Amino acid sequence: MTGVPASAAGGSGATPVRGGKLGAAAVNQASLWNIANLLTMARLVLVPGFVVLLLHNGGYDPAWRSFAWAAFAIAMITDLFDGHLARTYNLVTDFGKIADPIADKAIMGAALICLSYLGDLPWWVTGVILFRELGITLMRFWVIRHGVIPASRGGKMKTLAQGTAVGMYVLALTGPLATLRFWVMAVAVVLTVVTGLDYVRQAVVLRRQGLAAERAAAEEPQAVEEPQAAAEEPGAVAEAAGARGSAEAER
Repeated sequence: MTGVPASAAGGSGATPVRGGKLGAAAVNQASLWNIANLLTMARLVLVPGFVVLLLHNGGYDPAWRSFAWAAFAIAMITDLFDGHLARTYNLVTDFGKIADPIADKAIMGAALICLSYLGDLPWWVTGVILFRELGITLMRFWVIRHGVIPASRGGKMKTLAQGTAVGMYVLALTGPLATLRFWVMAVAVVLTVVTGLDYVRQAVVLRRQGLAAERAAAEEPQAVEEPQAAAEEPGAVAEAAGARGSAEAER
C-alpha cells in the first residue's frame, strides 16, 4: 500500500496501459512525413518536371509529350489517393490542408498555361478554368468561419473531365482522337462553369446561415435579461404604491 488515493494516482486506480496517453497523442498528431503528405509533395515536385518535359524540344516532340503525359497522369492519380489516405488513416495535417489544393491547382494550371502557350488550347479556356478554380478557393476561405463547402458529385465529375481533357491535349493526338478531345474539353468547361455557380450559391447560403446564427447568439443574452426585468417590475410597482399611500396618509 502506498497510501496514495486512486484519484491521485490516475483517476480510477486501474493499471495504466503502457503508452496509453502517448499513443493517443501520436495518433491524434499525425507526422508531417506521412504517406499522404509525401504524395502531395511528390505532386508539387512533378510540376516543374512536367513543364520541362512538355516544352522540351519546342513542345511538339511526340515522345517528350508522352513523357509529360505520364508525369501528369501520376500527379492526377496521386491526387485521388492522398486525400483518401489522410481521411481514412487519420493523417490529416495543417500542411496537407494547405499543400493539397495548391498541388492540385499547380499541376492543372501549369498544363493549361503551357498548352495555351503552345497554341494547342485557346487562352479563353485556360482563363475560364483558372478563374473558376482560383475564385472557388478564395470563396472557401471567405466562408470558412461559417462552415466548409463539401465537394459535390458535380465537382468530382468536373475534376475527372478536366484531367481527362488536359491529358488528351498533352498527348500529340491526331485524327478522330483530336476531335474527341475537343468535345471532352467542352464538357469539362461546361462542368467547370456550372459547378462554379453552384459553389457560389452554396457559399452565399452558408454565409447567410452563419450570420443569422451569430445574430441569434448575440440576441440571446438580451432575451434572458428581459424576463428578469419583468420579474422585478411587480416589486417596483408595489414600492411606488406604498410611497403614494404614505404621502396620502400624511395629508
